[in-house]
Amino acid sequence: MTNYIQISAGYSGKSAFSRRWLSYLLLGLTTNVAFWASAFLYLKVTPPTYISYSAVNLPGSSTNANVSLPGIGQASYENISPYASSSSQDPRENYKFIAQSEPVLKAAAANLNMSLGEFGEPRIKVVDNTTVMTVEFKGTSPHEAQNKSLAFHKALEARLNQLRTQEAVRRDVGFQTGLNSSQKKLQIAQKNLSDYKASSGLNSDAQIKDLTTNIEELRRQRAEVLASQQQTSTRLQQLSANLKLSAPQATDAFTLQTDQVFQQNLKNYSDASASVVVLESKYLPDHPILVSEKAKRDAAQSALLARSQLILGRPANIETIKTLNLSSSVSGNSRELLLQQLVTVQADQKGLASQAQAINEQINLLESRLKNLTQQESKLDALKRDMQVAEAVFSSTLTRLDIGKSNTFGSYPLIQILTEPSLPDTPTEPKKAYVYLGAAIGSLFSSTGFLLLWLRANKNKPSKN
Repeated sequence: MTNYIQISAGYSGKSAFSRRWLSYLLLGLTTNVAFWASAFLYLKVTPPTYISYSAVNLPGSSTNANVSLPGIGQASYENISPYASSSSQDPRENYKFIAQSEPVLKAAAANLNMSLGEFGEPRIKVVDNTTVMTVEFKGTSPHEAQNKSLAFHKALEARLNQLRTQEAVRRDVGFQTGLNSSQKKLQIAQKNLSDYKASSGLNSDAQIKDLTTNIEELRRQRAEVLASQQQTSTRLQQLSANLKLSAPQATDAFTLQTDQVFQQNLKNYSDASASVVVLESKYLPDHPILVSEKAKRDAAQSALLARSQLILGRPANIETIKTLNLSSSVSGNSRELLLQQLVTVQADQKGLASQAQAINEQINLLESRLKNLTQQESKLDALKRDMQVAEAVFSSTLTRLDIGKSNTFGSYPLIQILTEPSLPDTPTEPKKAYVYLGAAIGSLFSSTGFLLLWLRANKNKPSKN
């Protein structure tokens, strides 16, 4: 009886152990099946995702340009590198913000006829210690991912061009305001200079230089004329000493010499005087022939004096006429030649004196004008400086405006696509290796857990009595 009871208890214990082992085994298998079924279901129902990669670069070099304006000045501009700032600002972060902004994404989505939700957002990463940014776009197919990336770059470039245009317009408005102001100042300066030139008669510094040169030339001419006049005066004194006549007397003698009536009267008087001298040696003073000849002499003398007064314009006596007679003391031809030279030299002397006086008057006039122009020159120079300053400001502003129009990449540098959007060959999601690994790890953990639970339960079972 006792042996039967023990056999029954042992059998019952083995049966409980088997049931626990089967239950844990069943739970473990069920859990593993669930893990792997979930993994295969996820791979089955999850659509594949493809990623198109691209990379852009922001050049870090700086450019500058200088424009020289001869006689005015120079204008320059410098396009500083966006990385030259000592602050921690990174221009790539600005571009990243613009790239992820709604206007860019909407424009890119519109190019592909997608909604903003369907288009999604790019994953943009700034590569440290470089000027490069990487861009990733997801798509349900390789071409969709690539097309999204292409549309994104196109929309980003369009947005940057729009921002550059807006900046250029605002900058041009500011430059245009300054240009209009400087243009008005230039016009006022030009008008002031023109009005002053018209009122003062002074047009340039060369005018004063030419006037000074003319004065010096006139002074040189005056010195030459005075020297010639001194030489002529010396010659005139020598001729007067040789002829024993003054210059006016020589003129009178030459005038009487050229008058035929006077010369005839002089000849009649000379002949009658000679006859009287001869007859006085032969006859008594009351002899009829001598008296008749004296009457002829007196008549000739009266005619001679009357003719000389008519010619000279003043009374003259016989002694004066004898002194002016060219045929006395020297041979007639020689005396007449010297008399001609004396008259000519006197005329030259008068001409030189008149020329010297005219030159003096011209010098005085030009010196007075030079004094006035010199006083006006300071104001003219001031007006010229004002105009040059206004012209330099206007030209510089205009040049800066023209250069600024060509410098469209100041605040938004040109970007370069280093790597064109790729066409992926394999999907990036779901990753089968990760899914299988997850399922395997889940199976391992669950199996290990159930095994530990079974061992613990088996250890804690009641012992036999």
